[in-house]
Amino acid sequence: MLDSVLSDLGASGPELVAAALGALAIYLVVIVATRIAGVRSFSKMSAFDFAMTVAIGSLIASVAAGQASLVTVTIGVAVLYLAQFVVAKLRERGLLRGAVDNSPLLLMDAGRVLHDNLAVARVTLEDLHGKLREANVLAYSEVHAVVIETTGDISVLHGGGELDPDLLRGVRR
Repeated sequence: MLDSVLSDLGASGPELVAAALGALAIYLVVIVATRIAGVRSFSKMSAFDFAMTVAIGSLIASVAAGQASLVTVTIGVAVLYLAQFVVAKLRERGLLRGAVDNSPLLLMDAGRVLHDNLAVARVTLEDLHGKLREANVLAYSEVHAVVIETTGDISVLHGGGELDPDLLRGVRR
Protein backbone atom coordinates (compact mmCIF):
# COMPACT_ATOMS: atom_id res chain seq x y z
CA MET A 1 0.00 0.00 0.00
CA LEU A 2 2.80 2.41 0.89
CA ASP A 3 4.47 1.69 -2.46
CA SER A 4 1.26 2.63 -4.33
CA VAL A 5 0.92 5.90 -2.39
CA LEU A 6 4.59 6.71 -3.06
CA SER A 7 4.26 5.89 -6.77
CA ASP A 8 1.18 8.14 -6.96
CA LEU A 9 3.39 10.91 -5.54
CA GLY A 10 6.13 10.14 -8.07
CA ALA A 11 8.58 8.72 -5.54
CA SER A 12 9.78 5.31 -4.51
CA GLY A 13 10.90 4.09 -1.11
CA PRO A 14 14.58 3.96 -2.13
CA GLU A 15 14.37 7.52 -3.57
CA LEU A 16 12.95 8.84 -0.29
CA VAL A 17 15.57 7.02 1.75
CA ALA A 18 18.31 8.42 -0.53
CA ALA A 19 16.89 11.95 -0.19
CA ALA A 20 16.70 11.64 3.60
CA LEU A 21 20.23 10.27 3.89
CA GLY A 22 21.54 12.91 1.49
CA ALA A 23 19.88 15.69 3.48
CA LEU A 24 21.35 14.36 6.74
CA ALA A 25 24.79 14.00 5.17
CA ILE A 26 24.83 17.54 3.74
CA TYR A 27 23.54 18.82 7.09
CA LEU A 28 26.59 17.25 8.73
CA VAL A 29 28.88 18.67 6.00
CA VAL A 30 27.52 22.18 6.67
CA ILE A 31 27.97 21.76 10.44
CA VAL A 32 31.58 20.63 9.98
CA ALA A 33 32.27 23.44 7.47
CA THR A 34 30.74 26.01 9.83
CA ARG A 35 32.85 24.73 12.72
CA ILE A 36 35.97 25.04 10.56
CA ALA A 37 35.05 28.48 9.16
CA GLY A 38 33.81 29.82 12.49
CA VAL A 39 30.56 31.39 13.58
CA ARG A 40 31.18 34.40 11.33
CA SER A 41 29.62 32.44 8.49
CA PHE A 42 26.15 32.79 10.02
CA SER A 43 26.44 35.88 12.22
CA LYS A 44 25.13 39.32 11.34
CA MET A 45 25.47 39.25 7.62
CA SER A 46 26.92 41.48 4.98
CA ALA A 47 25.55 41.19 1.46
CA PHE A 48 28.27 38.63 0.68
CA ASP A 49 27.42 36.57 3.77
CA PHE A 50 23.73 36.64 2.88
CA ALA A 51 24.44 35.50 -0.68
CA MET A 52 26.59 32.68 0.65
CA THR A 53 23.88 31.56 3.07
CA VAL A 54 21.28 31.51 0.30
CA ALA A 55 23.66 29.56 -1.97
CA ILE A 56 24.34 26.98 0.75
CA GLY A 57 20.60 26.64 1.36
CA SER A 58 20.08 26.03 -2.33
CA LEU A 59 22.79 23.39 -2.38
CA ILE A 60 21.32 21.65 0.65
CA ALA A 61 17.89 21.68 -0.97
CA SER A 62 19.29 20.16 -4.17
CA VAL A 63 20.61 17.17 -2.21
CA ALA A 64 17.38 16.78 -0.25
CA ALA A 65 15.39 16.89 -3.48
CA GLY A 66 17.70 14.35 -5.10
CA GLN A 67 18.74 16.80 -7.82
CA ALA A 68 22.47 16.70 -7.06
CA SER A 69 24.90 14.19 -5.64
CA LEU A 70 26.30 14.50 -2.17
CA VAL A 71 29.85 14.71 -3.59
CA THR A 72 28.94 17.56 -5.95
CA VAL A 73 27.19 19.53 -3.22
CA THR A 74 29.99 18.89 -0.71
CA ILE A 75 32.46 20.35 -3.21
CA GLY A 76 30.11 23.32 -3.77
CA VAL A 77 29.81 23.97 -0.03
CA ALA A 78 33.59 23.71 0.39
CA VAL A 79 34.15 26.21 -2.45
CA LEU A 80 31.65 28.65 -0.90
CA TYR A 81 33.35 28.46 2.50
CA LEU A 82 36.76 28.87 0.86
CA ALA A 83 35.47 31.92 -1.02
CA GLN A 84 34.11 33.38 2.21
CA PHE A 85 37.46 32.77 3.91
CA VAL A 86 39.37 34.49 1.08
CA VAL A 87 36.99 37.45 1.04
CA ALA A 88 37.25 37.76 4.84
CA LYS A 89 41.05 37.85 4.60
CA LEU A 90 40.90 40.47 1.84
CA ARG A 91 38.46 42.52 3.94
CA GLU A 92 40.85 42.36 6.92
CA ARG A 93 43.51 43.93 4.69
CA GLY A 94 41.12 46.67 3.58
CA LEU A 95 40.65 45.24 0.10
CA LEU A 96 37.12 44.61 -1.17
CA ARG A 97 35.62 46.22 1.94
CA GLY A 98 33.65 48.80 -0.06
CA ALA A 99 32.49 46.21 -2.58
CA VAL A 100 31.38 43.63 0.00
CA ASP A 101 30.26 45.59 3.05
CA ASN A 102 28.11 48.59 3.70
CA SER A 103 29.99 51.32 5.51
CA PRO A 104 28.63 52.60 8.82
CA LEU A 105 26.64 55.83 8.53
CA LEU A 106 26.02 58.55 11.12
CA LEU A 107 22.29 59.13 11.77
CA MET A 108 22.64 61.57 14.68
CA ASP A 109 25.55 63.81 15.60
CA ALA A 110 25.80 65.75 18.87
CA GLY A 111 22.05 65.61 19.49
CA ARG A 112 21.10 66.55 15.92
CA VAL A 113 19.14 64.21 13.66
CA LEU A 114 20.77 63.92 10.23
CA HIS A 115 17.63 63.61 8.11
CA ASP A 116 19.53 63.24 4.81
CA ASN A 117 21.43 60.26 6.25
CA LEU A 118 18.19 58.74 7.55
CA ALA A 119 16.92 58.85 3.97
CA VAL A 120 20.13 57.30 2.59
CA ALA A 121 19.88 54.47 5.15
CA ARG A 122 16.11 54.14 4.62
CA VAL A 123 15.56 54.54 8.36
CA THR A 124 12.46 56.41 9.46
CA LEU A 125 12.40 58.94 12.25
CA GLU A 126 10.08 56.53 14.08
CA ASP A 127 12.72 53.76 13.80
CA LEU A 128 15.32 56.16 15.19
CA HIS A 129 13.04 57.12 18.08
CA GLY A 130 12.50 53.44 18.87
CA LYS A 131 16.27 52.84 19.05
CA LEU A 132 16.71 55.90 21.27
CA ARG A 133 14.01 54.57 23.61
CA GLU A 134 15.66 51.12 23.67
CA ALA A 135 18.88 52.85 24.76
CA ASN A 136 17.01 54.72 27.52
CA VAL A 137 17.70 58.11 25.97
CA LEU A 138 15.57 60.81 27.58
CA ALA A 139 16.54 63.75 25.35
CA TYR A 140 18.33 64.37 22.06
CA SER A 141 20.90 66.40 23.97
CA GLU A 142 22.12 63.19 25.70
CA VAL A 143 23.04 61.63 22.34
CA HIS A 144 26.62 61.90 21.13
CA ALA A 145 26.04 59.83 18.00
CA VAL A 146 23.75 57.25 16.42
CA VAL A 147 25.31 54.99 13.81
CA ILE A 148 23.76 52.46 11.46
CA GLU A 149 26.40 49.72 11.41
CA THR A 150 27.55 47.56 8.49
CA THR A 151 25.15 44.83 9.65
CA GLY A 152 22.13 47.16 9.76
CA ASP A 153 22.15 47.34 13.56
CA ILE A 154 21.76 50.82 15.02
CA SER A 155 24.19 51.85 17.78
CA VAL A 156 23.34 54.68 20.16
CA LEU A 157 26.28 56.40 21.87
CA HIS A 158 25.05 58.54 24.75
CA GLY A 159 25.65 59.47 28.34
CA GLY A 160 28.02 61.63 30.32
CA GLY A 161 31.56 62.30 29.28
CA GLU A 162 33.06 62.95 25.89
CA LEU A 163 32.87 60.72 22.88
CA ASP A 164 36.23 59.27 21.87
CA PRO A 165 36.68 60.21 18.19
CA ASP A 166 38.17 56.75 17.49
CA LEU A 167 34.69 55.28 17.98
CA LEU A 168 33.54 57.09 14.84
CA ARG A 169 36.57 56.26 12.69
CA GLY A 170 35.34 54.94 9.35
CA VAL A 171 31.78 56.18 9.89
CA ARG A 172 30.41 58.22 6.98
CA ARG A 173 29.09 61.61 7.96
